[in-house]
Amino acid sequence: MTTAKKPANKVHTSERLFQAQVIQLAKLNGWLVFHPRKMQTQDGRWLTAVQGDAGFPDLVFAHPGGRGIIYAELKADRGKLTDLQKHWTSALKLNGAELYVWFPNDIDAIAQRLASPRP
Repeated sequence: MTTAKKPANKVHTSERLFQAQVIQLAKLNGWLVFHPRKMQTQDGRWLTAVQGDAGFPDLVFAHPGGRGIIYAELKADRGKLTDLQKHWTSALKLNGAELYVWFPNDIDAIAQRLASPRP
C-alpha cells in the first residue's frame, strides 16, 4: 500500500500582493520607492509606459539616511526572469548595484535588509 503525499500548507502569494507587502516594509523603514505603474489603453490592453530597454527591475528604493539604493525584481512563487530581465540584472550587478530577485518566501530576509544599514 502506498501513502499519498501530504499537501503542502504553503499559501501562494500573487506578485501584486507580494509587491504591496514589500513596498509597505520599505515605507515603514523610511525608504523612497519607485515603481512604474501599468495603465489601461483605450482598447483595454494593460501596458507599462517605458522609454528605453524593457526588463528593468520592478522596484527601486533609495534611503534618505544613506542606507543605499536597491533594485528589486519581484517574482511570484514560481516566477522566472525573462531574458530581458536577466540582461538588466546582469548589467546592474556588473556595475556594482545592490540588486535582488525576491520571492514571497524571502519576506524575512527582505524585512531584515530594509530595516538595516547597508549590507
